[in-house]
Amino acid sequence: MKIGELIHETEVMKAKKSADWEERFSRERPLTIKTLEKRFADIPAGSTMLIVTPPMVDEVVRELSKGAIIEQTDVRKILSKKYKADYACPVTTGISLRVVAERAYAQLTAGVDNAEITPFWRVVAPKSDLAQQLSCGKEFISKRRTEEKV
Repeated sequence: MKIGELIHETEVMKAKKSADWEERFSRERPLTIKTLEKRFADIPAGSTMLIVTPPMVDEVVRELSKGAIIEQTDVRKILSKKYKADYACPVTTGISLRVVAERAYAQLTAGVDNAEITPFWRVVAPKSDLAQQLSCGKEFISKRRTEEKV
């Protein structure tokens, strides 16, 4: 493979990767609440569990005021209450938060106005495993949190 072809393929892969977050965010999913037959994570058997989607997480994060910081478990509590389930799934909440964060960061780097970006740094802790995985890195999250301190 020639160097020009390699550069082109790398650019296509980068474009596809950022477009993938938008696609994953926008994918249609039905509202799903399951009754658990057996215990799952911190959720006891017999409980109802909301399967969380990226737009659900996005809505909660967008409602947070500047400087507010909440935990992922708080997002789960807010969503379970809103959708009348006993609990919100910790796995789909984490996945959805990553999709929301990567999508927002891709929008930011594409030049979308800062006021339009979902402020994911209000939920993703800089020292969390998720922060380590994000394209923006933990330094970006720390910087945003510092900028927002009231």
